[in-house]
Amino acid sequence: MDVNSADKWEALYLDGSDGWDLGGPNPVFQKLLQNEKIKPGKIILLGAGRGHDAREFARHGFQVTAGDFSPSAVQEMKRLADKSAPVEIMQHDIFNLPDSMDGCFDTVLEYTCYCAIDPKRRAEFADLVARLLKPGGLYLSLAFPIGQHTDGPPFAVSVEKVLKLFKERSFKLVERKIPTDSVPSRQGREELLYLQKG
Repeated sequence: MDVNSADKWEALYLDGSDGWDLGGPNPVFQKLLQNEKIKPGKIILLGAGRGHDAREFARHGFQVTAGDFSPSAVQEMKRLADKSAPVEIMQHDIFNLPDSMDGCFDTVLEYTCYCAIDPKRRAEFADLVARLLKPGGLYLSLAFPIGQHTDGPPFAVSVEKVLKLFKERSFKLVERKIPTDSVPSRQGREELLYLQKG
């Protein structure tokens, strides 16, 4: 099935083939939040799945918007909702978000969304991030899987190509690092990127 279709992702959730789901918040983001590396503000999570990371950011004072392509993922996100960590939840195709969201966010967070979209749409994805962020806003990406394989999803991610793509849209690199607290199966296959909109 076509990765551009919600049916593709819905089928994977329904048959339990959602191996990208860690069953809880990503430890890289948990450490980042504990160290207060970014200040609370308005954040959107693209391809949020069951919302584990969305709720974690909400627990740390962020105003969170999160959504997913799959109706089942969104239903699960609502079921797992935590009243003490409110998240605005929506089902969406990220490439069809309303213009009313343009320039609304301090941070765009991405993990396992970029690697799931059709690689031909990566420039379109960068355009989306640029339009969602306020001037000076932060694109925070845990790029995965770093590699050169040609099949997917997940499609391989080249950090150098990501940096080039966002530089063309007037983003500057603030920081990049290979995290030491990735889950064991993803050690060495992830890189944390902080990119600021100019």
